[in-house]
Amino acid sequence: LLILQRVLLLVASDVDALCACKILQALFQCDHVQYTLVPVAGWQELETAFLEHKDQFKYFVLINCGANVDLLEILQPEEDTFFFVCDSHRPINVVNVYNDTQIKLLVKQGDDLDVPAYDDIFRDEEDEEEGSEDESGGSEPSEKRRRFEEEVIERTMKRRQRREWEARRREILFDYEQYEYHGTSSAMVMFDLAWIMSKDLNDMLWWAIVGLTDQWVQDKITQMKYVTDIGILQRHVSRHNHRNEDEENSLSIDCMRIAFEYDLRLALYQHWSLYESLCNTSYTSASLKLWSVQGQKRLQEFLADMGLPLKQVKQKFNSMDMSLKENLREMIEESANKFGMKDLRVQTFSIHFGFKNKFSASDIVYATTSLMENIEKEGPEATNFIKALDSLSRGNLDKLHQGLDLAKKQLRAIQQTVASCICTNLVISQGPFLYCSLMEGTPDVKLFSKPVSLCLLSKYLLKSFVCSTKNKRCKLLPLVMAAPMDVQQGTVIMVGIPPETESSDKKNFFGRAFEKAAESTNSRTLHNHFEMSIIELKTEDRSKFLDALISLLS
Repeated sequence: LLILQRVLLLVASDVDALCACKILQALFQCDHVQYTLVPVAGWQELETAFLEHKDQFKYFVLINCGANVDLLEILQPEEDTFFFVCDSHRPINVVNVYNDTQIKLLVKQGDDLDVPAYDDIFRDEEDEEEGSEDESGGSEPSEKRRRFEEEVIERTMKRRQRREWEARRREILFDYEQYEYHGTSSAMVMFDLAWIMSKDLNDMLWWAIVGLTDQWVQDKITQMKYVTDIGILQRHVSRHNHRNEDEENSLSIDCMRIAFEYDLRLALYQHWSLYESLCNTSYTSASLKLWSVQGQKRLQEFLADMGLPLKQVKQKFNSMDMSLKENLREMIEESANKFGMKDLRVQTFSIHFGFKNKFSASDIVYATTSLMENIEKEGPEATNFIKALDSLSRGNLDKLHQGLDLAKKQLRAIQQTVASCICTNLVISQGPFLYCSLMEGTPDVKLFSKPVSLCLLSKYLLKSFVCSTKNKRCKLLPLVMAAPMDVQQGTVIMVGIPPETESSDKKNFFGRAFEKAAESTNSRTLHNHFEMSIIELKTEDRSKFLDALISLLS
């Protein structure tokens, strides 16, 4: 790929990007490729990083950023600069797709990008006026006039065709760019690359699993896509993790084994108490409506139905009676079905280090996310990024445990905020969408100025609201959520998420809608996030921006 060249790695701040980065770093190490790693949280940082390094580097690798905008337009690079873009954001900008010299897209084979045909969006600027040279060559004046009229007609036709083509092009591009969604996880794409090069290791496979699980936890892909990709990874897992074969995995203290399992969809339950996990997992909390007295009663009934004593349920999962733990999954699933929770089991993978450490893929996602968006220690963003990246390595169990503790705090904060938003009726219907705004001074409000945490909160809130509302129309609406961003500068961060329906294709139209609403009202907005559906906005401009959004989507 890039032997003998120094490479600059620009990596976005999400867990899938971190996992893809780990796989690529391992590949670079195999081939002794020198690289520099720069974390980028948004477009501004990406541009700054490029400008600072463009003189020393000719090769740039962009992970989970850069695909959905015209890169050459934004960065204005020299002609001998090359970009390798591995990004799950869709749709990919058409210029990036059809530029085969400077931009190389790393996309999984067989992924359908639905890109419009080249001729529908690009045409050579052929000289419209050709053939108008005067060829009078002594012919009759009447002949001249006839030729002139033909040319006028031809030119008018050409112009008309061009106008029609341009109108059609606008329509095609509008359809193509209207919805934002996600393709295959970048970590899976990187793992594919390693596998094709026959350099895939068990560690890399685990990172690919965590990357996919991140997409599932953040609700970025459909259940169908998740199950399909799990199936692909499962084949690799059985290839890599036969018991008692190669030296790498013989059961020593530092061995590592990956296993496929149908696990409970309960956040961090193996590192928490079962009770806490039931209360702080959005699926169970929303289904049981735990923010209400009635819901708390249902939870007690649910536990009684399983025949689990409260004392057992409220102590650390590790300390529960072995006899209870043996059939726990079956017991919980059976009772959950009676209480209308039919999807409490999910296909996933777990990893075993040595004899006593076992983590499920979603544990790692929660831990890594919370290290990345840790608000407890004020410091440069990059230190959080490096900590999160380190926690993905096998040797750093202490960092991982620190991440798990932070993740519990964050999940509690999210659940409490959801409860208070629903109990105080903060979710209001604005017509085409639901709207909820967190006030300055709300507990944990600082956490929700971070994009991933705000998106998780929004998704959990919408799930819970859909379970709590009696209004049938409201159940089908998307949600726009706002939280204070920077009090000194008077800004809010705003995110739009698609409706919470069973058949949802997870496509998000808010990115384009936000752009249009900001344009039409001259609102002071910053579209700095790689997700188009997250923006920053001046607090004073909020009401005119929302009004424009309502009329745009009505």
